[in-house]
Amino acid sequence: MPALPKIVIVGRPNVGKSSLLNLLAGRRVSIVDPTAGVTRDRISTTIALPPPREEPNGEFLKAELIDTGGMGIEDSMQLTAEVEQQIANGLAEADIVLFVVDAQTGVVPLDNTVAKALRTSGAQSKPVLLVANKVDAENLEAAAYETAALGFGEPIFVSAKTKYHVHRFTDRLREALEGVVPAEGQDVDTDPGIKLALVGKRNAGKSTLINALAGSERVIVSEKAGTTRDSVDVRMELDTGEGKKIFTCIDTAGVRKTKSLDGDIEFYSQHRSLRSVRRADVCLLLIDAAVPVSQVDHQLVGEINKHHRPTVIVVNKWDLAQENYTQEEYVEYLDDSLKGLPFAPIIFISAAQEEGMQEVVAMALNLHEQASHRMTTSEINQFIEQIMTERGPAASKGGKQAKIYYATQLETNPPTIALFVNIPDLFDHNYQTFLMNRMRDELPFSEVPIRLLIRGKPKMHAEDRIASREYDKER
Repeated sequence: MPALPKIVIVGRPNVGKSSLLNLLAGRRVSIVDPTAGVTRDRISTTIALPPPREEPNGEFLKAELIDTGGMGIEDSMQLTAEVEQQIANGLAEADIVLFVVDAQTGVVPLDNTVAKALRTSGAQSKPVLLVANKVDAENLEAAAYETAALGFGEPIFVSAKTKYHVHRFTDRLREALEGVVPAEGQDVDTDPGIKLALVGKRNAGKSTLINALAGSERVIVSEKAGTTRDSVDVRMELDTGEGKKIFTCIDTAGVRKTKSLDGDIEFYSQHRSLRSVRRADVCLLLIDAAVPVSQVDHQLVGEINKHHRPTVIVVNKWDLAQENYTQEEYVEYLDDSLKGLPFAPIIFISAAQEEGMQEVVAMALNLHEQASHRMTTSEINQFIEQIMTERGPAASKGGKQAKIYYATQLETNPPTIALFVNIPDLFDHNYQTFLMNRMRDELPFSEVPIRLLIRGKPKMHAEDRIASREYDKER
């Protein structure tokens, strides 16, 4: 199945590249800030361009839209060469290039530098659309025509901020896209697959792991903490040991203590990282074996538990720590120092040496399958009846015994099991913990979070009545 065509956005810093990406995506994908050089890695998302206004019933055209760092700026962390390499990699993969300039400031020397780079890179052999951004009103159009001097044809006027001429912009982009999309009626592969969020504190090796899995320098890797600012989605096909599957790996900014955050960019970066936990099907929690477990690691465990995400604890940089610990000793250390995920599997890797990659992928797939499993009402109730025979909740002060009328699985990922009972208060935290531990022992949810809901009998929802009738039939 063919891949989506790629549209790559390039330009000098602060011309509104990230704002255009967010406009076309219809949501805030990339961080936007007046500070030059916010974007470093390639930020990508899938977009669907609407049909022309004169064809309201036409088909949407899908593409992968890729934002890149600003060309020609001196990066504050001396990562200029790495940013430029990411831009070059993006251009090499592009089917269409959007060359964005700031219509309000006009053409500046750095725009000419970008234009020259596009010509020498070979990108000019591909469709290059000159986009004059920040044309917020009609009175700015005359001056914006000066950008045509860059040599890439007549500019397309648009304002990502006010959406001025947005329909003309999408129509022109669609025309260019129609020249590179697969033949009419041919399917394209847009399935994101299993979404893996790589989370961890700064310098734990998240970007190194992404590149090791991808087999290419997909994101910038540096020994300097805080290199990654935005959450970067990287779609790839990975070997699970039992065949290949599609995954979308989400590289996130390193998390640190809130009081240590430096300005709006770091605040938004951290917010995106924590939001990626909610987006994920499975989390890979990277622990740096070369440094002690910290408060940030505990913060991430709390976020993972809050959203009930299946998680692989990935102990990275094991090649640097294995002289001081055995794996068994390190597992004991984690049991003592990192509470909250006692059921999560632990894998030891070296992302820099590309050791343990297949084990990580296979375990992530295994957890996804556990979390996606759905049990029949009959299976769950047989299990509950057995447990209640062995150990039920303590009776009330008045001597009333707890009773479970029936149980059913309401959702998957996380597996959510509802118990309909006579006296909900008798099913206290300790008994719920006991139940969930037994569920992990005997049901196919041994290494994933389980949500347990205790409900009183009287108010039964329609779907619960159906489940109850199904159980009665199965009995």
